[in-house]
Amino acid sequence: MQALYTQLSFELRRFDAQEKQIKSLFIGGGTPSTVTAELYKPIFELLKPYLQDDAEITTEANPNSATKEWLEGMKSLGVNRVSFGVQSFDSNKLKALNRAHTPQQAKDAIIYAKKIGFKHLSLDLIYNYQGDTQKLLLNDIEEAFSLPIDHISAYELTIEDGTKFSTTPQVRQEDENLAFFVADEIKKRGFTHYEISNFGTYQSRHNKGYWELEDYIGAGAGAVGFLKDSRYYPQTNIESYITNPLNITEEPLSKDELLTEKIFLGLRSSIGVQKSLLSEKMIEKAQILCEEKKFRCDDTHYYNDNFFLSDELALYILG
Repeated sequence: MQALYTQLSFELRRFDAQEKQIKSLFIGGGTPSTVTAELYKPIFELLKPYLQDDAEITTEANPNSATKEWLEGMKSLGVNRVSFGVQSFDSNKLKALNRAHTPQQAKDAIIYAKKIGFKHLSLDLIYNYQGDTQKLLLNDIEEAFSLPIDHISAYELTIEDGTKFSTTPQVRQEDENLAFFVADEIKKRGFTHYEISNFGTYQSRHNKGYWELEDYIGAGAGAVGFLKDSRYYPQTNIESYITNPLNITEEPLSKDELLTEKIFLGLRSSIGVQKSLLSEKMIEKAQILCEEKKFRCDDTHYYNDNFFLSDELALYILG
């Protein structure tokens, strides 16, 4: 934690956080619930002067390690939102995904988090794992909505290099209809689809901050920060990061790169794309999409209601 404290102290000065005030804090990557709440205390004491009074403070948690004591400890530090990595309520699928928790552990953790007063609760589901069917996924969704949550992140399984599944890519099935099925079933139950993978009666501030390309601090090994048109990358190797947490690589982004990101991110979320950012040629293409009812348009923005087509629409605008 000392290396994290050192980097955060440096980043708060660089980001001029006292002036801006932090509207959201996200504790994630790895498994935060395997670290005792007491060890987070110095980090919260460091950040407290910079946080808005109503800041969204989220922690990720694995159901098997999010014990009652850990949840109580995190709440006492000021955490007001928990995102549980449930993935599925099917025990066979959880085993295949190499998850350590059971469906009942996930339910118990979420119910207890609500009982002790967490304001916002979210859970993750994964679809398009080998063998996924509408019946299995419908059961996952129904189980999710039986719990006191106000947000769901539904992710399509992706295979990353170096992960357990990189040697067995066949575990990812190709069924685009399941994406529409999952989204429709979640929306039927009253959650707004506000980003390609996110739904809720509550919309996460930290997520929307990324999509709007707001400045944010990324602290920890392998984290990413963004400030004034540049990205900042601490070292990914944990031992190297602990030795020198201020060895941070900067990647300046060009105007074209920033515009490309704003278009891609805006079209995959309810943020939309600001018309004033686009060239005349891009606006001509966007207007065609409006006429074809593929975009919604108002005086200032273009919006895409079918997030699953966002990449294709963005490439058309940029082409």
